[in-house]
This record gives sequence, structure tokens and C-alpha cells, in this order.
Amino acid sequence: MTVASSSRPFGLAASLAGRKIHYAWVIASVTFLTMIVTAGAIGAPGVLIGPLQAEFGWSAADISTAFAARFMLFGLVGPFAAAFMNRFGLRRVTVTSLMLIGLGIVGSLIMTKLWHLLLLWGVIIGLGTGLTAMVFGATVASRWFATRRGLILGLLSASAATGQLLFLPVLASLTAHIGWRYALAFLLVLLLAAVGTVLALMRDTPADVGLTPYGAVQVEAEGLEPTSFRAMLMSPLLALKDAARSATFWVLFGTFFVCGASTNGLVQTHFVAMCGDFGIVPVMAAGMLAMIGIFDLVGTIGSGWLSDRFDSRWLLFWYYGLRGLSLAYLPFSNFSFYELGIFAIFYGLDWVATVPPTVKLIADRFGEQSNLVFGWVYTGHQLGAALAAYAAGYTRSAYQSYLPAFFVGGLLCLLAAMAIVMVRERQHVLAIGAA
Repeated sequence: MTVASSSRPFGLAASLAGRKIHYAWVIASVTFLTMIVTAGAIGAPGVLIGPLQAEFGWSAADISTAFAARFMLFGLVGPFAAAFMNRFGLRRVTVTSLMLIGLGIVGSLIMTKLWHLLLLWGVIIGLGTGLTAMVFGATVASRWFATRRGLILGLLSASAATGQLLFLPVLASLTAHIGWRYALAFLLVLLLAAVGTVLALMRDTPADVGLTPYGAVQVEAEGLEPTSFRAMLMSPLLALKDAARSATFWVLFGTFFVCGASTNGLVQTHFVAMCGDFGIVPVMAAGMLAMIGIFDLVGTIGSGWLSDRFDSRWLLFWYYGLRGLSLAYLPFSNFSFYELGIFAIFYGLDWVATVPPTVKLIADRFGEQSNLVFGWVYTGHQLGAALAAYAAGYTRSAYQSYLPAFFVGGLLCLLAAMAIVMVRERQHVLAIGAA
């Protein structure tokens, strides 16, 4: 690995080392910031549906098609994001991701046609967010931390989901008071700040600043592998070919499909608009999503702790089951502040609590290929989100109500809860690639 040409990061690393602070914590902080900001772009559609309908006359189904395309592309790029990071480095890929998202937002400020929305949010922003999908946090945790990887991965996973929700009240307030373009301009400023931070502080491996990974007693293998670009692009496809022979893979793919459908696609995208149907102003609805985000942070970290101590299958059974019940409860509520608060607490506690036990199951069953297999399982998550984002918008246009989509989302979660217990005990699972 070539040492970074700039001496500034190394100087900062040395200065921090003198205070017994490893530079890995700087990398983790920059990653946390980046994932929070990109999460804002992922969550922004939650407050855009109403304003776009009002200004351009587009239907909820038409708008949802563009946002569904973004989820789909986001998921399909994810398995290959690690290959790009291995080939080009964390910093280059992260800056490219942020610039693509920024380009999509700049274009949104002047768009006038529905196909503009599809191109900007479906393709450009879909590609940008896909490059810094959940594999970004996993790569940082594995390269920079020899110990405390689980803690770092849990915090970064929670930051991505929580950030999507915490930004919504700000974006909703700006949209309500001065317009949706100003809300996107605010997001653009944050993206530019993130680009500057990444350029100044992000480095690809500990060797770039003359260090070993945090907690390592000796130099570990470099993160960038000396394989060809073609081989790196083929590695996710080969992993999929092997994993597809296992029934466990398809159960996890299917349940994570439901996870994405019942979170990003349904609630994150349509909750604010649905609350508007019941006379709830967007700022209050976005505040409820922020509450979900706060409880999600608690639930995800707690789920990581539980995953080290209990059977992941039964944890997932309870997570999906309780999520299904909370979604089924919402249409029967009166959408009062108190009842929405109850929903926010119970639903929020397992927004992404499914991630740690799912990752653990994949690691137990698929060994060395677990990161690549998780990339494909996460693709299922985003495909589910894409389907739900479109289907809920279609339901609203066809039946003037989002409630059928929430009923279906609750039912799917209950089916996922029953399906996950079908995953067999580890000792009875054939190795990947076995006949």
C-alpha cells in the first residue's frame, strides 16, 4: 500500500497517538457523519411527495415510481460497492457518492418534468446512495478496527437509519415555511461539508497514516487486494451463485425483503403523506419519524447486545412479529399525538434491530463470503423497499388511502416472523458450494 502523499493526516494521527487516541476513531467519526448526511438524502422523499403533487400535479403513484427506482438501484449497486472500495479506495468512492447525490439535488432545484424526477432521484441519487450503502460501514469496521468491530458496525448501522428520520423534521419545517427547494439546498450544503471533511480526514487503510488497526498487535493484511478489477466485479456474482444453493439464503433474502418493504419503502416514504390525509401537519408527522429514529438507535444497539447472547432466529421472530403488530395497529388508531407516540416507540425499537441478528446468521452460515452474501441479502431489503414505495403510492392514487398498504405491510411482517424460524440450526446447514 502506498503511503498517503499528504503529511497532514499522518501528523494528526501522530498527534492523536501521543494522546493515546487511535486515528481509527477519526475515521469512524467521518464515516458516521457521511452516513448521517447521505441518510438525509435517502429520507428526503418523505417530505417531498405533497409539495411535488401541489406544484406539478403529479400523482402519488408517478412520484413513487421515481423513488421506487432509487431504492431498487440503491440495492443493486450495494453488492458491488465493496468491489469499488477495494479497487479505488474508501475516500474516492465516498467523495464520488456524495458528489452524485449533490448533482441529483442540484438538478432537482430546476426540474420541471416527471422524467427529470426519475432521472435525478431514480438514477443519479440511486447510484450515489448505493455506493455508500451499509457495506461502507462494514468496510470501515473491518479495515480500521481489530477489536470493537461489533460496536462500530452497530453504531454506523444505526446512524444510517436514524439519520434518515432525524433530518425529516428540519426538512419538513423548511418545506412548510420557505419551500421544498430551500430544504434541498440545506441538504446540499451538508453534502458539500461532508465532501470537505472526507477529503481532509478520510484515508483508506491504517497503513496510510503509519498505523495498525485499532486493537491489533501486529500489522494485518491490507484492505485493498491486488486482484484485477474484473475479478472484483465478478466476486459478488460468484458469491450469489454459491449462496443461491442454500435455502437459508432465500429465507434471509425474503425476510429482509419484508424488512425493507415495511420500513424504508412504506413508513419512511409515505408516513408523512399519510398523516396529512388525517389532518396532521408535515412538521408534526416528521417529528414522529424523528422519535422513531431515536428509539431505533436504542433498539439497534440493544439488538447487537442481544445477538451475542441469544438465538438470532428467535430475536428476528419477535422483531418481525412486533413490527407487524405495530403496523396493523396504526390504521385502527385515531392518529392522535398520544397514539402516534405509542406507535413511534414500539415501531422505532426495531426499525433496523433486524440488522445485527441477520448479519450474525449470515456470518455463521456463510463464513468467509458473508460480507458479499450480506450485500445480496441487503439487495432484497432495497427491492422490498422499492416495491412498497410504489405500491403504497399506487394504493393512495387508486383508493385515496394508504391504509391498505399498512395492513399488507403488517401481514408481511407476521409471515416473515414465521418464516425465519425455518432457518435450520447451524450444524445442519451444508457449506456453500456443497453439492
